[in-house]
Amino acid sequence: MADDNVQSFKIGDVEVLRIVEWRGSFLPARQLVPGVAPETWKEYEGQLAPDHWDPVGDRAMSALQTWVLRSGGRTVLVDTGVGKGRERPGNPLFHQRQGDLPGLLERAGVNPGDVDVVVNTHIHADHVGWNTHEVEGEWVPTFPNARYLLPAADDVHFGPENGYAGGARADDRLIYEDSVAPVHRAGLAERWEGEYRIDEHLTLEPAPGHTPGSSVLRLVSHGERAVFVGDLLHSPVQVLRPECNSCFCLDPRGAAASRSRILERAAQDKELVVPAHFGGDGAVEVRRAGEGFSFHRWAA
Repeated sequence: MADDNVQSFKIGDVEVLRIVEWRGSFLPARQLVPGVAPETWKEYEGQLAPDHWDPVGDRAMSALQTWVLRSGGRTVLVDTGVGKGRERPGNPLFHQRQGDLPGLLERAGVNPGDVDVVVNTHIHADHVGWNTHEVEGEWVPTFPNARYLLPAADDVHFGPENGYAGGARADDRLIYEDSVAPVHRAGLAERWEGEYRIDEHLTLEPAPGHTPGSSVLRLVSHGERAVFVGDLLHSPVQVLRPECNSCFCLDPRGAAASRSRILERAAQDKELVVPAHFGGDGAVEVRRAGEGFSFHRWAA
């Protein structure tokens, strides 16, 4: 299976499907990762352009995608994109977006009723949107037979218990109420903390900083390894400069510490690093290089 929006590969016994809803220009590069100096983007232009950086417009390139894992006889979704018809006044790219993740999943042979587990690596608009869809004016779970795994720290932080992230952004309340609360009401949500083992191949671990509950999903099968890192990395330039955060990280110091820790293990264990928003091949192996890391091999 291979086309512009649906790609497939294997990691050990686990089939991985990459479902791409959108790819293109996102934000000015130094707005997305403000700590990275202009000369760094230029120095690594050969590795960053054109899939991750447009040097002419000086803009970061990005992708909106969901990863589907077929593991141990079950179908696991990792993040669910922006959704359709959402009120997101704080983000013009996401506001009233008319995406079609279910249609793309169908092209990949995935029926919503066949999904067993939905992993939200964290509770941001572009990771929980297709948790639900609208039916007769009500938001209901898109995957009615799935367990939705929510990081407990994020569910508390962004939910009503904390005044929807303290009421700092109107979008946080909207996101929770249309994409998370309906899953709770349906009895499909499961909060987790510490470490959560999904099956013999898949384990969730905390990686806080981007949000309080940001997490990664580790895959190990027949000696092959991958780590799905959500928004721990927004751009490959952060592999080269792991101390530099995206403009969306709520706890910059914590995010940088989590990023360095996860990349260190990925380099040591030869894990394929699979971020939520990389364009191009979408995933990369990294190696230690001085005080930081380097790109070893992009996913085929």
